[in-house]
Amino acid sequence: MKYELLGTLRLVDGENSTFISAQKLEILLVTLLVRADHVVTTDQLMGEIWGDRLPRRATAGLHVYISELRKLLHRAGRTDGPILTRSPGYMLVRGDDDIDAETFLELTERARKHMREQRLEEACECFEAGLALWRGPVLGDIGIGPIVSSFATRLSETRTDCMEMLVDAQLQLGRHRELVGLLYTLTAENPLREAFHRQLMLALYRSERQADALKAYQSARKTLIDELGLEPCAPLQDLHRAILRADPRTLDFCAAAA
Repeated sequence: MKYELLGTLRLVDGENSTFISAQKLEILLVTLLVRADHVVTTDQLMGEIWGDRLPRRATAGLHVYISELRKLLHRAGRTDGPILTRSPGYMLVRGDDDIDAETFLELTERARKHMREQRLEEACECFEAGLALWRGPVLGDIGIGPIVSSFATRLSETRTDCMEMLVDAQLQLGRHRELVGLLYTLTAENPLREAFHRQLMLALYRSERQADALKAYQSARKTLIDELGLEPCAPLQDLHRAILRADPRTLDFCAAAA
């Protein structure tokens, strides 16, 4: 079985894939997957499903959802299932099953190691493989409980970090021209993320588009002042000055330090 969390929750068993239409059942499974191989208490599970508005028979309702989930995950020819009752709650045993979010985090860590070792091609391959696992917003933005929401936030932040590090690696490999379009999209989607603005400016300048690089700085500066009342960070200002001076040594330093 493969559990896919990087998008709308999907269960893949061989050639068959299943989506869960009942949101509370979906939240229950996601919570158990996030804490796979660890016990999640009944109070935690009920909090994820109902938040602060517990129904009068919340415990009984949880038992019903656990039963439905066990039926859903039952596989022909097997008497056991992945969901175990363990005081003071329940545990999902991962076994040989795959969770795409865990694969993503493993690829990310491998890519970071390659970056530290300056193995840039290998780093790009790992970053790209991890990012390719994403099908949309993590878990389709379901749930507001602390376990699921903190997990979703962590994955989303890691995804953005991956994009930033992938672009840095590609810039160091001299792929500036092919990055310009992507970076315009990234700055539009993450207007307060100054690293993407810095990368866009550098890619434009290296593509012999100095005027566009300076316009990109002015656009980033306006956004930061309008939204936060802040001037751009020091690295962004340093890069702006380097572009004005057309200083290749400083520009190379900015790229290496990224």
